[in-house]
Amino acid sequence: MKDMARNIESRVTEQGQTTLPKPVLEALGLKAGDRVRYFIADSEVRIVSVLSISRLFGALPYDGPPISVEKMEQALSEGISEA
Repeated sequence: MKDMARNIESRVTEQGQTTLPKPVLEALGLKAGDRVRYFIADSEVRIVSVLSISRLFGALPYDGPPISVEKMEQALSEGISEA
């Protein structure tokens, strides 16, 4: 499906708050309690969803035995030193 630019507006309150319109929530896959991050460049702002660890759990398949955090950190440090 091709991304289509859409013109959607919302009002800013005196407290600087706004409600994200439903099409924006749907496009970002957001639900109540989710977080968003704002990237500001020049006069434009990009809003992206922030994925929590719990939403990332199981995103990558792994069929091996469980490994400790220490082993993960060791693998990461070894990978970084090879770069």
